[in-house]
Amino acid sequence: MSACAPPRTEHSPPTTPPPRRRRFRVESADVSASIAVFLIALPLSLGIALATGAPLQAGLVAAAVGGIAVGRIGGCPLQVSGPAAGLTVVTADLIHQYGWRATCGITVLAGLAQLGLGCLKVARGALAVSPAVVHGMLAGIGITIAVAQVHIVLGGRPDSSVLTNLRALPAQLAHLDPAALVISALTLTLLLAWPRIPDPLGSRLRKVPAALVAVVGATVTAALTGLTLPRVDLPSWRSHALAGLPQGPTLGIVAAVLTTTLVCSVQSLLGAVAVDKLVAGRTGPARVGRSDLDRELLGQGAANIVSGALGGLPVAGVAVRSTANVNSGAVSRNSTMLHGGLVVIAALLLVPLLEQIPLASLAALVMAVGIQMVSLNHIRTVTRHREVPVYVATTLGVVCLNVLQGVLLGIAVAVVLALHRLTHTRITHGEKEGVHHIRVSGQLTFLAVPRLSRALHRVPHGTRAVVELDGSFMDHAAYESLQDWRSSHTARGGTAELKDRRTGVRAGTPSSTVCRCRPWTPWRNHRCDMPTAALRQDTPDTTGVPHPDTHELARGISSFQRNTAPLVREELARLAKEGQRPSQLFLTCADSRLVTSMITASGPGDLFVVRNVGNLVPPPGEEHADDSVAAAIEYAVDVLGVRSITVCGHSGCGAMQALLAAEPGAAPTPLRRWLRYGEPSMARLADGHPERPRLAARPAADAVEELSLANVVQQLAHLRAHESVARALAAGALELHGMYFHVGEARAYLLGGEGEGPVFHGVREDVREAPEVGSLV
Repeated sequence: MSACAPPRTEHSPPTTPPPRRRRFRVESADVSASIAVFLIALPLSLGIALATGAPLQAGLVAAAVGGIAVGRIGGCPLQVSGPAAGLTVVTADLIHQYGWRATCGITVLAGLAQLGLGCLKVARGALAVSPAVVHGMLAGIGITIAVAQVHIVLGGRPDSSVLTNLRALPAQLAHLDPAALVISALTLTLLLAWPRIPDPLGSRLRKVPAALVAVVGATVTAALTGLTLPRVDLPSWRSHALAGLPQGPTLGIVAAVLTTTLVCSVQSLLGAVAVDKLVAGRTGPARVGRSDLDRELLGQGAANIVSGALGGLPVAGVAVRSTANVNSGAVSRNSTMLHGGLVVIAALLLVPLLEQIPLASLAALVMAVGIQMVSLNHIRTVTRHREVPVYVATTLGVVCLNVLQGVLLGIAVAVVLALHRLTHTRITHGEKEGVHHIRVSGQLTFLAVPRLSRALHRVPHGTRAVVELDGSFMDHAAYESLQDWRSSHTARGGTAELKDRRTGVRAGTPSSTVCRCRPWTPWRNHRCDMPTAALRQDTPDTTGVPHPDTHELARGISSFQRNTAPLVREELARLAKEGQRPSQLFLTCADSRLVTSMITASGPGDLFVVRNVGNLVPPPGEEHADDSVAAAIEYAVDVLGVRSITVCGHSGCGAMQALLAAEPGAAPTPLRRWLRYGEPSMARLADGHPERPRLAARPAADAVEELSLANVVQQLAHLRAHESVARALAAGALELHGMYFHVGEARAYLLGGEGEGPVFHGVREDVREAPEVGSLV
């Protein structure tokens, strides 16, 4: 002990070293990804600033703020934000109308609006805009960018109006600048050819971004050849202009703020959703969770406030940089923040190098980005969904008017198109070879019910009718009208068949075999009476004997889609987004009479169910053991984190009957090899094990029931031997339960003592009327 240290007394607590602070650690994958994104962001930020007519430093400011602020605050860790091509037209129009400092002020106000929307948690609502409107907006912006940059590529100066640029294009072609054209052509050639270099050399070279290669190649060529053409001009940061208050009509400024807010928010939120899909499709462990869209909106708002205040361009999520970030292997938000830091370093230390870049090279780069915004994939998508009018209206509105008016025009066309589809339903009736065909094209709503009824009542009694539906929607009034006619027609000796032309699923049978079951009656062992006439005479089996209707599965699917799917669609959609989070593993027999959701009153996502013959759990460590059950146990405990495991046996179990009737020395069939895991249960029963379960309310019905009860206890013992289960039990994170279901009595029983003891206790079926029903001691 040191002489300076105070003496320890008997009651003094032992000294403990102060806790160490956790060191900030950056993964190597984030470092490499940040460098790749930086190399893409640097030339694009300068090019977008050039395209808007803003000071070129404004692009660097927006790239740095977007990387650092959104990277730290935003809800999509791997999305990279900065000056986006989708904002070029909006910003250029604002600069032309209000000036640069006022545009910065509008950017600040748009950021405040985004903060308000984020606090109101309306981010998901922004995704409700029709995809055709969004794709049309991006296409219109891309066309505007490309047409404007063509003038710079040819050595001229663009106008703020797309139509003016188009009219001036012939004169520009007559007075083009050869030096600018050569540098632009070289930039586009490198940009297009670099990703297409064949392997194996191409796989190494493609690690360097094509945009960087194109700009560097054009810059080096211009320097070596001594071409005289305009280059990047970065004034001193001391003269950099900051935000100012916008002056002008209030309605105009409000419209400008709303436009900037709309475009920034929609582009960022759609980008976050796209990044989630990229991350989900990436191989390896998923270390990044799904995006929090409301938080992403808050991050974008904060970044726009800071960027506008510092004299930067508006900020939004950028698809090109985000894709590069994900594909480069980024694992956290550190990659985005590091890329912003690298932009700051470049803006301060690399000014002499940046000023060597020809403006024609940046213009060619931005023109290529604008052309790519008119996506053929988007056009095919809107064509397939019959939304071309919405796409075209939005695109032309953005090109000829402005972004906000173009989007509003697209939304208006989308609403009109939806109303047209709801109100214009085509219903035709025809007869061919004695069969009456009623075809319904379009959405079947109450507005079409009178015409549908007239067409249906043209079908004579006692004839065969086929109703073909070609639409994605049918409301309750139309459904009731169709079903009432069908019941009436079949009752008078006719046949009625409903066919969905989109899926090909048919529903309908002759009147003698009409099934009027409700959606849940099939599990009651219900059978529709099917006379010989209902047998399919045209599809005999290999013995020549006809068999029942082979479309039973299709009818079941049709019934599910019509009756059950509307009731569970919302819940299943939630589970599809969140993933499965079951609370318990339920291991039971493959017997078809056991409906796990029915006897446990559970729904989708509640149970992780494993079924096999005899509800057996192969003990670990055995040679030639089956791993399928063990794999399910490990996945449920270690990955899904279930809190309980239930082994459920049942009465009349065929596996237990096979064990009792097994003959020594019989041929080792797959079934017999599997049933060897039930032999310890036979031994427990034969030895009169002290933990042998019993039914005190009455003696066991037969040997099969005794073996089924003993088997539940024995399989629980096998379950405890598994490493994952033993570890979770020791940590108090897992419970084991035994269960027995008597099929004939429709009664379930739990094993007493959480699976440890031999006594089965009944589950209360109705606490108010019979609190002790089913009790077994």
